[in-house]
Amino acid sequence: MVKKKPTFVYHFPASQASLAQISTEDHRVAERFEVYYKGIELANGFHELTDAREQQQRFEQDNRKRAARGLPQHPIDQNLIDALKVGMPDCSGVALGVDRLVMLALGAETLAEVIAFSVDRA
Repeated sequence: MVKKKPTFVYHFPASQASLAQISTEDHRVAERFEVYYKGIELANGFHELTDAREQQQRFEQDNRKRAARGLPQHPIDQNLIDALKVGMPDCSGVALGVDRLVMLALGAETLAEVIAFSVDRA
């Protein structure tokens, strides 16, 4: 990865869509991205999936894959599915790691150096 400027990673494989929509122009990719600087992930964003049926199917498919690998299944977030059924406008969002920005700005080596309290106490 380039160290002197941000690196944008986009066109994730559709299998890595998570809660993002699949591109209508190329069904092989998800509409999501990540931003890295100096090898550290700073942000993650995507075009939100608003189709309740598709989200339910993804959750179920993920659980089938986990079961096939002998891993515990995750409970399906029925509150999310119900909210999507009511309707959600087309939207997108970005999660920015402010703690990571502070870490880079201060030249800290770890997040533990810049957070106010340990993750165990969060």
